[in-house]
Amino acid sequence: MRARTPFRTFRVVALVVVVLALLAPLVWMVAASLKTNVDIYDPTKALVFAPTFENYAKVLQQANYVQFILNSLWVAFASTGLSLVLGVPAAYSMSRFAMRRSALVVLMARVIPAVSLLVPWYYVFSNLRLVGGFGVLVLSHMFVALPLIVYIMMGYFDGLPQELEEAALVDGLTPIGAFRRITLPLSLPGVATAGILSFIFSWNNFMFALVLSSAGTKTLPVAIFDFVGYASIDWGGLMAASTVVTLPIMAIALFAQKYVVSGLTAGATKG
Repeated sequence: MRARTPFRTFRVVALVVVVLALLAPLVWMVAASLKTNVDIYDPTKALVFAPTFENYAKVLQQANYVQFILNSLWVAFASTGLSLVLGVPAAYSMSRFAMRRSALVVLMARVIPAVSLLVPWYYVFSNLRLVGGFGVLVLSHMFVALPLIVYIMMGYFDGLPQELEEAALVDGLTPIGAFRRITLPLSLPGVATAGILSFIFSWNNFMFALVLSSAGTKTLPVAIFDFVGYASIDWGGLMAASTVVTLPIMAIALFAQKYVVSGLTAGATKG
């Protein structure tokens, strides 16, 4: 036991250093959101300062961020829901019928840099007069969310024994009925994992919304740039807006981490 004491001490110290390095930017962001712009630039008030909620009042009232929050929620839920409706059955078919070439095509959609598609998408959607609406934002987010869901669920379905479905077919269920009553309930942890990761991606997405949204459909990541001006930056408002964007996702990640871990590891082995 004594021989392992130095290693345990090193491990604890390393973990503390890593945690502090990860938390330091978040702590600074929250602290800056509670300061005035003058206090933010004052190094003597880095730790000791008089907190103020004026930045949050500016974000939630003057900047109309409640509407931006609703826009982000609508786009995230719509893109995640539609991607799950399309992606889960597609992943099941690719898993059970060994459609590896089709899976490779889906993977190519995930590998292609999204920035290379912005100009063609803008050209096509502008000709269809869809730019600026919620539909084009949902479709653009689905382009990345759908392949992610398909690949997560393919690994999960590969780990489920086919004997359960065969037994359901012997008992009189149709293949669709076996999927709906047997396979789908067993795959709910994987569905939760794919849905959570898809929602997080959509909530944090900036590039698609910057090009394809309008003033009425602007989402939170794009709305943050309202605090960045040509001659100056409102750091207090910027940090408050960033906190509003970050905290909901952190809460979701903390409460759903066990589902994410179980869903990602469930398809790692077969049988």
